[in-house]
Amino acid sequence: MNREITRLIALLACAVALAACQLNVTVDVVVDPDGTGQIAVTVLADQDVLDQLPTLIDDLVLDDVIEAGWSVDGPRVPDDGTGGLFLQMTHPFRSQGEATNLLQSLGPPFTQMELGRGTNGDVTTNQLSGRFVLNGFDDFADADLVASVGGQPFADEIAESGATPADSLNVRLQALLPGAIDGERTNVEPDANGILAWELPDDGSTALILAQSTQQPGKGQRWARPLSILVLAALVAWVSFMTIFIGYVTVARFRRARAHKHRHLGER
Repeated sequence: MNREITRLIALLACAVALAACQLNVTVDVVVDPDGTGQIAVTVLADQDVLDQLPTLIDDLVLDDVIEAGWSVDGPRVPDDGTGGLFLQMTHPFRSQGEATNLLQSLGPPFTQMELGRGTNGDVTTNQLSGRFVLNGFDDFADADLVASVGGQPFADEIAESGATPADSLNVRLQALLPGAIDGERTNVEPDANGILAWELPDDGSTALILAQSTQQPGKGQRWARPLSILVLAALVAWVSFMTIFIGYVTVARFRRARAHKHRHLGER
């Protein structure tokens, strides 16, 4: 599975750690009522990072991220004029399976991520689950990253500085699910806009991500299912009638042709 986002965040986090600054990463998951949606990864670093790493924006190469299907805004200076670095990567999804693959491709600290969706009668259920797990910078390293830089990036420098992910990395996951949030199956409270949020613990512990929402048919839409059943029944009845009618016409024509043939032979 592609790990372009993982490698990018790993390199940024390590660079920021050496600059004794912090990197803020926010992942937004928005699920529309029809099950489609979008995932956005937003990376923010303050001006202190660019003061110590002035070529950071120019040094970031995002060709692999774009090739993997992500739309990229940045890296650039934020619009609010505060300085620093802004980078946002977005990717739409058309199903829960595609969304799950995208979430899993983010890599650490996002672990066992899954977006599920199912329908039972008129009720549709959306589920988001996973874990925040990050023991150290080594968790970011995968085979491709190690091969590309010859090992964990900045490993010696980070070990000498004593920097940890808790010192240099803030990670937040936000989700907006359609329907009503099921409080018994969701382990955070939605804000005033219905957004659920989880943060990576700064003590190295594991955090559970768990959310579920239920979509009921709207008041103006409750007629849709009975109407669809009625239309289906009418269609079945029409097909049955046409089948019988065509059969009757076929048999009648066959009998008429047979009678005509016998009459013709009798006249001879």
